[in-house]
Amino acid sequence: MKVAYLVHDLNDAAVRRRVALFEGAGHDVAVGGFHRDPHVPATIGKAPVTPLGRTEDGALAKRVLSVARHAALTGQVTRLTRDADTIVARNLETLALARRVRRPAQRLVYECLDIHRLLLGGGAASRALHAIEGWALQGVALTVVSAPAFRDAYFRDRLGYRGEVMLVENLVPCEADAPSPVIDPPPPPPWVIGWFGMLRCRRSFDMLSEMARRANGRIEVVIAGRPSTDLFEDFAAMAQAAPHVTYLGGYTAADLPQLFGRIHFIWAIDYFEEGLNSTWLLPNRLYEGVAHGAVPLALRSVATGDWLAAHEAGVLLDDPAREVPALIAGLDRDGYGRLRDRVAAIPADAMTMTPAQARAIADRIVGAAA
Repeated sequence: MKVAYLVHDLNDAAVRRRVALFEGAGHDVAVGGFHRDPHVPATIGKAPVTPLGRTEDGALAKRVLSVARHAALTGQVTRLTRDADTIVARNLETLALARRVRRPAQRLVYECLDIHRLLLGGGAASRALHAIEGWALQGVALTVVSAPAFRDAYFRDRLGYRGEVMLVENLVPCEADAPSPVIDPPPPPPWVIGWFGMLRCRRSFDMLSEMARRANGRIEVVIAGRPSTDLFEDFAAMAQAAPHVTYLGGYTAADLPQLFGRIHFIWAIDYFEEGLNSTWLLPNRLYEGVAHGAVPLALRSVATGDWLAAHEAGVLLDDPAREVPALIAGLDRDGYGRLRDRVAAIPADAMTMTPAQARAIADRIVGAAA
């Protein structure tokens, strides 16, 4: 199948993962999208890239209205999608573009992996976005979400949407039919907490850096990933100024075993859109963490906490700023070993995706399988 993949951010690591999913199933992919970084890749995987312009973090309404205004974008996307059997649109702004250019015979798929706070509001901007969203959803053959609550709480309950919704969790791809070996972290102290992935939660940074400062070397924090420029003007400088905090910059999937081999706990907490998207999501760092043996720290009251509770693993918290230092103050190696054993007991299919599963998912998304 020929797949045109329209994305909100060409530099998002999740875009590379999805392209790899399609290409791994033998589909021919072309990518078009916006970017927030001055560097624009010429290809993602084997797929050629068509840049559609630079946008900003956190400015959904501005991005969607920009798409609606600029007819030039429609021309670029028409050329990109002309020969595609399936158009997959990631996020609302690219769905609006896809809706404008889609031909009747083309399959249209909406990939919605976050629910922006404006889509949950009641103001003028929210109403305008909902009107665009309702129009754009017409003709969508399949909507792909990464967490059950996105399907149930948003599409079903809030929108009353009755189209087909497919749950594709952020499982870690395996090159073989078994997960990669787990690397044991160094003996404590210090106890090392990792915060990896999209770094878009200022409250998490403040909380982690304060824990590390107060612990006098018993807690260290290792951070890796891509900070949101909308929330952090100079993330590297902030991390450098924080005692017992190390920022490693970006990383790739190949770095995950060594990255998780440095830490004891993975910070699976996000306050970015507290009570909304952050309550519903199941983040990449949860699956990557448990697949590599790290013990997740999570809020008890959100979907991540529900997932861990169902698997009887992780540390569930109500007040992380108070409870995490207290946990670590009383933790010894045997106690940590028991926490790690519970993570190891999580079934592999709850956190990783085999090549056969990946092919089946890709085929269903693009319409190559019933």
